[in-house]
Amino acid sequence: MTNLDLGRQEFGDEKNAGNAMTRLEVAALLDQWITNERLRVHVNQVGKLMYSWAREQEGLDEESAWKWEMAGLLHDADWDQWPDQHCSKIIGELENRNIDPEIIRAIASHGPAYFGVEPRTKMDKMLYAFDELSGLVHAYSLMRPEGYLGMELKGVQKRLKEKSFAANVSREDIRDAAERAGISVEDLIRFVIAHQTA
Repeated sequence: MTNLDLGRQEFGDEKNAGNAMTRLEVAALLDQWITNERLRVHVNQVGKLMYSWAREQEGLDEESAWKWEMAGLLHDADWDQWPDQHCSKIIGELENRNIDPEIIRAIASHGPAYFGVEPRTKMDKMLYAFDELSGLVHAYSLMRPEGYLGMELKGVQKRLKEKSFAANVSREDIRDAAERAGISVEDLIRFVIAHQTA
């Protein structure tokens, strides 16, 4: 497998704190970079989870919550076309656009085992926490006739224990992310079920 280690822990420039892309700019970049419909669904779902958590659990205002959502929307933007440059390509793009280093660092730390960047802030930790779990819950919704409707914690927990189900989803990352965030996997699952839709 390609070495995706970013080789650094700091990203962006502090003087760009507060700078974010507009929704239109993010949508244009995603349209240009992501052609895979499943990946498009994934980044939108993670973006929604990040926004909902920022507003409901962190009590952040709209502008601050958008930074969380933007990190969720862009975290896998380069995976479709440049898997061997995953994370470094989008980080370079955001640094060139003078985006807030907090957003860039959250993206850089969404897979510490792969990118070598430790999640520090709450934004970092929640992006890491939602990434894999979001994919697993969505995969479960696709096998249920009623999708997300009536989905329960125990159903997701059962799938989580089945190594063959959504086998590309790292159970280790889910456990590690929950531990780092100081939130139980069960509570994270409940939040995802309540806020994630197709």
